[in-house]
Amino acid sequence: MKLTDLHVMVLMVLVLGAAPVSALTPDQINTATFARPIRQAANGPDPFIVKAQALLSRRSISPGVIDGVDGENFRKAVAQFRRQENLGESDELDEVAWLGLGGDTDQDVVVEYKLSEKDTEYKFADAIPRDYAKQARMKRLSYTSPQEMLSERFHMSEGLLMALNPEQRFTSAGRGIYVISSERSLQKGAAKRVDVVKSTGMVVAYGDGDTILSSYPATIGSTDTPSLSGQYKVTRIARNPRYTYNPEKNFRQGKNDETLVLPPGPNGPVGTVWIALSEPTYGIHGTPEPSRVSKTTSHGCVRLTNWDAEELADLVRPGVPVRFLD
Repeated sequence: MKLTDLHVMVLMVLVLGAAPVSALTPDQINTATFARPIRQAANGPDPFIVKAQALLSRRSISPGVIDGVDGENFRKAVAQFRRQENLGESDELDEVAWLGLGGDTDQDVVVEYKLSEKDTEYKFADAIPRDYAKQARMKRLSYTSPQEMLSERFHMSEGLLMALNPEQRFTSAGRGIYVISSERSLQKGAAKRVDVVKSTGMVVAYGDGDTILSSYPATIGSTDTPSLSGQYKVTRIARNPRYTYNPEKNFRQGKNDETLVLPPGPNGPVGTVWIALSEPTYGIHGTPEPSRVSKTTSHGCVRLTNWDAEELADLVRPGVPVRFLD
């Protein structure tokens, strides 16, 4: 079974007796300023960091999952923003960086979204088994709950979604809920080059004149199955892909020693997008576990959150070079 942020939170309450995530108001996030940051409760998302993460995301400097936590991916995004704005090498969000993001002026980070009939009629999976043979017998590797679906759509953690919408079940069409507004607007096909930077765990897309278009935290290979080195090209882009598991070409998962074809879906091994590279079996792709991006390992490929992989897929075309840098 795939453990989501919400499952973990519930387990903590049941097993450890921990308090649930504190409720959070939109105003606490929208009105946060550098002088009045509105710090987090002991067990809840930090409104100041939520706002900073959303503003970074709007610039396509992805912090990964917007969760209100001062973690590695947030620090990577701050450092990338500072590099792009010539603010010095640091991962600290000081006042100059905060004001450069529009932190004191932008007050529309949290907005209301009305659930549609399509949202409430979605066919959720009961659970996603870890075993690939069991996944191969399913029709689709769908989301397992409205919380998982909505949090991913709005680039949020389930914990943050629930903090903004306490006691909400997300099952009534027309019902308003609070979500993060982190809309991005980039020209499709604008990327001229993509760099996969192993030392920083980042994927960076460049446009004309070496202008940085976007950057994303990434999981890049592992010690046992390292990622590529050198330069390759994008060969094709598959959206909502099926995944072919071949233990002779890739890796061995559990006791599965035969080729399996897994159905598509956001909870599939490569998520919602596969960007194939000119080296067979290697690609850049999404993930069923966005909160683990850059915090775990991969089988040689480059793993992004589904939404970051989808944006990168819009930016590139077959033939675009992809460099793997140490």
